[in-house]
Amino acid sequence: MFTGIVQGTAEVVEIIDKEAFRTHSVRLPDGLAEGLKPGASVAHNGCCLTVTAVDGDRVGFDLMRETLRVTNLGALRTGDRVNVERAARFGDEIGGHSMSGHILCTAEVIEVIASPNNRRLAFELPPHLARYLFPKGYIGVDGISLTIGETHGPRFDVNLIPETLARTTIGERQPGDRVNIEIDPQTQAIVDTVERVLAERVK
Repeated sequence: MFTGIVQGTAEVVEIIDKEAFRTHSVRLPDGLAEGLKPGASVAHNGCCLTVTAVDGDRVGFDLMRETLRVTNLGALRTGDRVNVERAARFGDEIGGHSMSGHILCTAEVIEVIASPNNRRLAFELPPHLARYLFPKGYIGVDGISLTIGETHGPRFDVNLIPETLARTTIGERQPGDRVNIEIDPQTQAIVDTVERVLAERVK
């Protein structure tokens, strides 16, 4: 489980591509690799990956076919940076919202509006996922727990404070970029349950 409170960004230092498979290594920020062992979970842009190797602050991960298909991690190149968060432990403060690290899809950045003290980004989801968007609802964007602003069908926007811009890679996003999306699991469960109940009543 993750909280969506990004702990820093990590540089991708090596990529090894094979058929429908990729291994990459990142250099974690100071202190984040402490106590990390193979088998542990670290979210990359919100996607839960399993540690396969640890060499100081350099940590390796395997990316399977489905991960490469569904997320934006397959587009990474050496030197790129990703948002990282280690798995939450019992007793940790949850400052964001509960996230599984299971990416549902990617969304395209449609618009970036900057002002002196914040920034607003607008995104577009695949149309069939619009039913999960609600103003003031939670959503995971590249691993960041964010509150949805306005919604228009499959489009939604978020407002970003300076701390989020400084701590994550989202401030570098531009129109046309794709970000990883995790719908709030509770929202998804409620919507799916209501739709199923209503469908059964119509029968």
